[in-house]
Amino acid sequence: MLLRVARDSIAHGFEHGRPLRVDVSKFDPELQREGASFVTLKKHGQLRGCIGALSAYQPLVQDVAEHAYAAAFSDPRFPPLTPEEFPDIEISVSVLGAPEPMAVRDEDDLLRQLEPGRDGLILEDGPYRATFLPSVWESLPNAREFVRQLKRKAGLPPDYWSDTLRVSRYRTEEFSERELA
Repeated sequence: MLLRVARDSIAHGFEHGRPLRVDVSKFDPELQREGASFVTLKKHGQLRGCIGALSAYQPLVQDVAEHAYAAAFSDPRFPPLTPEEFPDIEISVSVLGAPEPMAVRDEDDLLRQLEPGRDGLILEDGPYRATFLPSVWESLPNAREFVRQLKRKAGLPPDYWSDTLRVSRYRTEEFSERELA
């Protein structure tokens, strides 16, 4: 259902220039509860957009509709999606669990605690913040490189470490059109 809402919201965006407004009451209670999601778009296996939220602040089904639209039309790394590209887009929805702060002494301690393939990771230090979803492990399977690239994404040097660095992990439930094909 979330994949259908994501695709419908993108289609709605082409016609109306805004995300689909869903009638939350018409969905299962599980989709009506507040939830945080990321919507990822891929074209021929290559990232084409990914937008989401780390904290739940609205009904999950509406969160997916808004992030699908944003991934298609507002990801600053890519030009807006075109109608010609849309048939080639594969959509994935990641529903995030609550982030859990990690107590780590240093980067080696963090690397020992990580569960590759399962953990999503958030790094924060002052104004610097970034996350990688668990699905990023597919392209960065080495834990040290995963963390180094996440620091780069946050705008930090890859060898950065500080006592003020905060680290949280989370798990996701992922749904992909690839799995339905």
